[in-house]
Amino acid sequence: MKSAIQPALMPMSPVAMLDVWKVGIMAIELWTSSFSTITQRNQLWQTQPFFSPRMMKENQRMVTEKLEASMEAGFAMQKAFLNMLGGQHAPWWVTSRQAMQPYHRRSSANSKRLAR
Repeated sequence: MKSAIQPALMPMSPVAMLDVWKVGIMAIELWTSSFSTITQRNQLWQTQPFFSPRMMKENQRMVTEKLEASMEAGFAMQKAFLNMLGGQHAPWWVTSRQAMQPYHRRSSANSKRLAR
């Protein structure tokens, strides 16, 4: 019988520690860009009529991007789960980075776009 190798809960190699560091940096960047985007959208909602074409487009874009990011993150977690069932274990810092990536990418782009 084949013995299963358990993935490490704590990073033991310098490469794994660097990956954990990258996850932390990504989480901080996601938090700050999300905060910035929320603030900028609130300012738009307070200064422009909600029925204007620009605001309607922005609101539709916001909802669509959130749904797309949620589906991408869900697919990443589903892929990690199916790989785990197949015996291919990935450490938590790899799967968390894959799950945060869609949110991080969209939040950073929105923050830059709305800042203009």
